[in-house]
Amino acid sequence: MKLSPAYRLAATVLHGFDEYRARFKQITADASRRFRDAAWRDAQQASASRINLYEEKVNDTMGRLQRTFSHEVLAHCETWGEARTHYAELISQRLDYELAETFFNSLFCSIFQHRHIRNEWMFVYSSREDAAHRSGIELCRREKVNGDWPGALAWALVEAPFENRFVDLERDTKLGAELLEAQLPPAIMQADDAQIELLKSVFYRNKGAYLVGRISGGGEQVPLVLPVLHGEGYGEEQGGDPRLHLDTVLTETDEVSIIFSFTRAYFQVEVAVPREFVDYLQQLMPHKPEGELYAAIGFFKHGKTEFFRALNRQVAKREDQFIIAPGVRGMVMAVFVLPSFRTVFKIIKDKFDPAKDVTHAVVREKYRLVKRHDRVGRMADTQEFSNFTVRQDHFDPECLEHLLAVAPSIVSLKDDKVIIKHCYTERMMTPLNIYLEECSAAEQAMVLKDYGNAIKQMAAANIFPGDMLLKNFGVTRHGRVIFYDYDEVCYLTECRFRHIPKSYSNDFQSGGAETLSIGPNDIFPEEFGPFMFANPELRRLFMEQHPELFDASYWQELQRAIIDGRVIDVYPYRNKQRFAGTVGQLVY
Repeated sequence: MKLSPAYRLAATVLHGFDEYRARFKQITADASRRFRDAAWRDAQQASASRINLYEEKVNDTMGRLQRTFSHEVLAHCETWGEARTHYAELISQRLDYELAETFFNSLFCSIFQHRHIRNEWMFVYSSREDAAHRSGIELCRREKVNGDWPGALAWALVEAPFENRFVDLERDTKLGAELLEAQLPPAIMQADDAQIELLKSVFYRNKGAYLVGRISGGGEQVPLVLPVLHGEGYGEEQGGDPRLHLDTVLTETDEVSIIFSFTRAYFQVEVAVPREFVDYLQQLMPHKPEGELYAAIGFFKHGKTEFFRALNRQVAKREDQFIIAPGVRGMVMAVFVLPSFRTVFKIIKDKFDPAKDVTHAVVREKYRLVKRHDRVGRMADTQEFSNFTVRQDHFDPECLEHLLAVAPSIVSLKDDKVIIKHCYTERMMTPLNIYLEECSAAEQAMVLKDYGNAIKQMAAANIFPGDMLLKNFGVTRHGRVIFYDYDEVCYLTECRFRHIPKSYSNDFQSGGAETLSIGPNDIFPEEFGPFMFANPELRRLFMEQHPELFDASYWQELQRAIIDGRVIDVYPYRNKQRFAGTVGQLVY
């Protein structure tokens, strides 16, 4: 029996998806080995490789399609519609069917340049949108507490699939139990049915391994995260065998949400059933969008699919219109928002302000750099869209007029549709400059301290933000300061941090004519103050909190550490929450 072109097309796409999934699982499964061996550089490279993998496999599959089928077949929407039907049947029993649908969409959009977005030709909506089918696979392990919280924590740690031993399990479980006693609701602490439940899979990221689940009892439940780290210095004492320790115990929903933040690198975690895995995580973090949870566990392309579906649902409600984003307008980007969706949309202007010496291609490369880099909880993740199409009446007229004026090559009108050729989306935050104008003096001090910490933590990850103006940072609902303007971002090791020579400074102040030779990558931290703060009181406070940021020697020392191969991790919880042990690490 001769197979139809549509069936063969569907089978070819599925073959490409299988190749992608096999390699994705291989990289992810090796995370336990990297953690065991403290192979931190390997972990960084694996993270970037896994992000690049999706585009590589889409391109490989595209090449296979072009070699196998004529242009007429590939360019025919109805053929793709038939292929969609066959493909849905082929993946109907798969545990990762939703990821397979997104892969199909990626090929369709590559062929049609993100046009013809219709559900009859691709998976605008899932083929199993209303299905209640469950796999029957058990995702979790459970243990009754029976009044013995140290024992329950010991079970949680010892039964986890770690190959390294713990330095002092008794100490860890004692400290953990004391923390639980201080944090848990009395109803759980005193319940006869209290139990710990943990996902069987370990969440690996950078230098940390996280056990994730919940504690329940007495009709109540709280999330539970147990961060496990390598004990500093223990490997040498034990003949090179790295030992582990429990770093803290987290039970607050907001704390867990920060660990899964859109500002952090994706976890390496083995996921048997993606849909059910995300459903479980959403029970722990009910305010976290599905798309962000998919992205957090590595499926960032399907996270984009879920984001797009959620956006379509929100736009259809017609609660509000797209408007110009509040705050100072950017020199490179035009930014607009749909307020009810808590998302910003960013497009690159046709012409930049004279102070910006970059091109469209350079800006797009900067955003790609951040996507692939460890964002250390301080840089917002982005999604990239092509030929984004919305009805004209969903835009505030002033907003649309502005976009058409500053980016006519990107934004156009066709009948009653607005077509945006290319844009980025990010989570909406309050611009730092606006936050500082509206908050109390105590809040100013706190957020300025976090602003400096954000700069330091990005630097530790080999990222220099370039433009450190307040307007380029935002404040999340948790009060954390996040960088979100990437057109001048670069690797810290590419910069040349310099002290201003005293002779030049003195000559300049006396009106002399001596000049200072400055290269394109030269940076003088002593000049940061007036550049970052127009308000002298805020500048004074910030300089008291973070004096080292204005000293070139501080930056030079960080550069040397990075060049020497030191991997500095930034842990996603506050230093005061940690148990004794690890010194000199950057946290939160």
